[in-house]
Amino acid sequence: MNCRFCKSSNLHSFCDLGSTPLSNAFLSKKELEKKEHVYPLHAFLCADCLLVQLPTFHNSSEIFSDHYPYFSSFSITWLEHAKNFALMAKKRFGLNHNSLVIEIASNDGYLLQYFKSLGVQVLGIEPAKNVAQVAREKEIPTLTCFFGTQTARKIDRQADLLIGINVLAHVPDLNDFVVAMKRILKRDGTLTIEFPHLLKLIRETQFDTIYHEHFSYFSLLSVKRIFTYHGLSIFDVDSLPTHGGSLRIYAKHLEDQSKEERASVKKMIEEEERFGLSQLDTYRHFSQKVEKVESELLAFFHRAKKERKKVLGYGAPAKGNTLLNCCKINSDDLPFTVDINPHKQNKYLPGTHIPIYAPEKIFEIKPDYLLILPWNLKEEIISQMDAIRQWGGKFVTPLPQLQIY
Repeated sequence: MNCRFCKSSNLHSFCDLGSTPLSNAFLSKKELEKKEHVYPLHAFLCADCLLVQLPTFHNSSEIFSDHYPYFSSFSITWLEHAKNFALMAKKRFGLNHNSLVIEIASNDGYLLQYFKSLGVQVLGIEPAKNVAQVAREKEIPTLTCFFGTQTARKIDRQADLLIGINVLAHVPDLNDFVVAMKRILKRDGTLTIEFPHLLKLIRETQFDTIYHEHFSYFSLLSVKRIFTYHGLSIFDVDSLPTHGGSLRIYAKHLEDQSKEERASVKKMIEEEERFGLSQLDTYRHFSQKVEKVESELLAFFHRAKKERKKVLGYGAPAKGNTLLNCCKINSDDLPFTVDINPHKQNKYLPGTHIPIYAPEKIFEIKPDYLLILPWNLKEEIISQMDAIRQWGGKFVTPLPQLQIY
């Protein structure tokens, strides 16, 4: 195995989570009878460019099929995040009816709908056919294809603002992807990319965000190196609370002199270096922290079973499937989970075969504990499900350490 970016063979183990199925490969009842495909979930660090990455064991087309189950619009928190970003970007970059905003991996139009309502021209690029169709039903122009240099050559316009939110991690060919972004960005345009921050992943032991659909895990140190190599310059960065802690970077063409680099870039690089992201030892000790979190969760289930307490789940996110599979928690421990997304309901989690129902099922069974698998949305979920407190029910989040509310 060589590094996805710099092709170095100087790779070191970061986190070995065993072998698991794809985290979004939900099963129908009939599919439970078939043998599931599992792949090694072992992340490595490239000591030369500091990119944390997984080996490529599958094609993106296996994930983003005609029945991709993730729809961004089912989260109120995420819609609010998208709306606020659109309002900020329109004002900051002076976008108007002549401007073009292109989003890569635009999902169901959750973000571009807000730019459109502000009178800005939009174009989405989304590989999952079923999800792209929902965007088109909202009258969001959407190309159904994977993004890369081949797609970029076919797009005859360039973006004033080019957006990629939680897509960079999903890209197996990083170099081709970044070259393609540079190609469709106007000479004076702005590129914004959001991704979960590797510093937060390590600091808060967010190992459940490691899954096969995420090929790479980024620090600003690594992204800056990748972008500079391909002729793009990062001139600003924001810290965001989304997904347990993310970065939003702002980039431009290297030759664009209209945007000065802000102090935020240097400040974040210094924070990462103080934390130790440029030192190999920081990565070597991560597995020990993972073992501690797994032990805490298993101890909780053991206590609950001993005390004859009922534990059910809320949510069926990809991160939850990593957590449950790595901890070997199945339907004997967690009889079912619920999810607001109807595309996941009446299916089964990959690996663990835990059934997924609609949220109303919680109020039929009245559990003692509700384990929130999408812990990054705990405030939204606790607000929606607060009625469980009527019978003494409590909420549980597994990370960054187990907490009971």
